[in-house]
Amino acid sequence: QVQLVESGGGLVQTGGSLRLSCTLSGSIFSINLLGWYRQAPGKQRELVAGITNGGNTNYADSVKGRFTISRDNAKNTVYLQMNSLKPEDTAVYYCNANKLIMGLAYAYWGQGTQVTVSS
Repeated sequence: QVQLVESGGGLVQTGGSLRLSCTLSGSIFSINLLGWYRQAPGKQRELVAGITNGGNTNYADSVKGRFTISRDNAKNTVYLQMNSLKPEDTAVYYCNANKLIMGLAYAYWGQGTQVTVSS
């Protein structure tokens, strides 16, 4: 089993910054893909940013240039640095980890952390 615990959410003003952290524990071997998703009220959960073991990253168009995903393998932690925050960034942010083993995918999710950006 893999457990993911997010932290770092909160209330900030437009233009502010937050750094989300997600710490993985348990059976974390063969974690190949890490990502951050978010879900705003009335909207579908969407991928915000993803990162591979090789360090390749991918971002939603809405956050490119403002958000940065990174990993610290020694700490089993993935981060999402969020700058120039906008009210439309308000959502619950979820950490996601995926194991890709023998053609099978195993997905794990954190409990979510609320990010609220005030006007």
